[in-house]
Amino acid sequence: MKLTNRQQELVKRTFLDFNPTSWFLDHPLVIEKARGLYYWDIEGKRYFDAIGGIFVAILGHGHPRVIEAVKKQLEKLTFAPPLHGISDVTLDLIEKLGSITPGNLKYVKPFSGGSEAIESSLKFVRQYFKQTGYPHKYKFISRYFSYHGGTLAAASASGSGSRKTKFEPLMSGFLKVYPPNYMRDRFSSWEECNRFCARMFEDVIINEGPETVAAVLVEPVGNTGGVITPTEEYFRIIRETCDRHNVILIFDETITGYGRTGEMFGAQTFRTVPDIICGGKALASGVIPLGAMIAKQEMASAFEGPPEKNLEFAHGHTFAGNPLACAAGIAVIDEILEKGLVARARMLGDYLRKKLEGLKDLGVIREVRGKGVFLGMEFVRDTSTNKPFPELGKALKETALRNGLIMRIDPTWCAVCPALIAGESDMDELADLIRKSIKDALEIVGKH
Repeated sequence: MKLTNRQQELVKRTFLDFNPTSWFLDHPLVIEKARGLYYWDIEGKRYFDAIGGIFVAILGHGHPRVIEAVKKQLEKLTFAPPLHGISDVTLDLIEKLGSITPGNLKYVKPFSGGSEAIESSLKFVRQYFKQTGYPHKYKFISRYFSYHGGTLAAASASGSGSRKTKFEPLMSGFLKVYPPNYMRDRFSSWEECNRFCARMFEDVIINEGPETVAAVLVEPVGNTGGVITPTEEYFRIIRETCDRHNVILIFDETITGYGRTGEMFGAQTFRTVPDIICGGKALASGVIPLGAMIAKQEMASAFEGPPEKNLEFAHGHTFAGNPLACAAGIAVIDEILEKGLVARARMLGDYLRKKLEGLKDLGVIREVRGKGVFLGMEFVRDTSTNKPFPELGKALKETALRNGLIMRIDPTWCAVCPALIAGESDMDELADLIRKSIKDALEIVGKH
């Protein structure tokens, strides 16, 4: 695609997320429209959206049920005053979310996205402990290679160096442990590696002092580390550790939430009930920004009392619980439930995984991992040494776009997460596009 002089100048007056402007000007993509599984750029070229924009459009682009819900809400109410009241449709979303969560996670606060939900949960936990007799509990333990959002506390909890070092020093009280994929080659089995890595959380809690540790924050499947997919036992050990030491367990389900792992939430996929779930992205299928923090109902009692005690959660966002967004969220959940899309994620995921496993004949894929339709592949120079192959990922960013494919690409891995409206023929097309793009990338790096 070629940009006009005007477009080039306008690009220089903004920035793309995590992309140098110079690279984008060499590989521009200006999108004009989207429908279903596809984007079209301003020159009319079509792109297969293999990742729902960025793990967002779980029902594809422009889903009629969601669009219609927003249109109807536009005619009734578009904003409610958050310091004075709450909209009826926001209450409806709170009820809807509480009906699909595991355990007793029914205390809901809608926000504008995952970063807001994570940031709010960290503040919520600190205030919770101050008001329940544990004022020194303020530390959070998360994992290296994680990404929990772009706000300051969420960035402090994140473990992806390149996304946070530019803003350091960040907030104090945030500690990290290694995820299991970092340690995997030091153990005889994946299961034993997961046991060791799960137990590290307790080591840190004990050495920091349990009276100072407030929460553990983890993603069920870690995206930025390369679709890290632990065992069920890993999360069971962490849950038991948190229970022993009065530590809150927070699941960041910004990516894994709302059906794509083969259950409504990753917590259900891994058979673990956390104390708080934070979500975003897919909740409104990309139609309008929406996320939510969902806590165990019993945690609400710490924020109840007479006005003079000031126990209410000292936090808010202007657009939290926006009526238009809540209407979209309800429509998305209803569509997932009524069309059986959670089961469809399992079926599609099994089919797609087999197609991706078939790409191992290219000789540069160490393994395919993930749950449901959220799947990733790790690149290696050859499968005998399993040495990383970052040059391939860099070239793949160029060849995928050239071939009309949009997916998440890191120098050493890639990820896909197609919308749940897809069928097997769409998965065939996706696998063919990935194969062609990898082969073209191998030509660029000089490996045939």
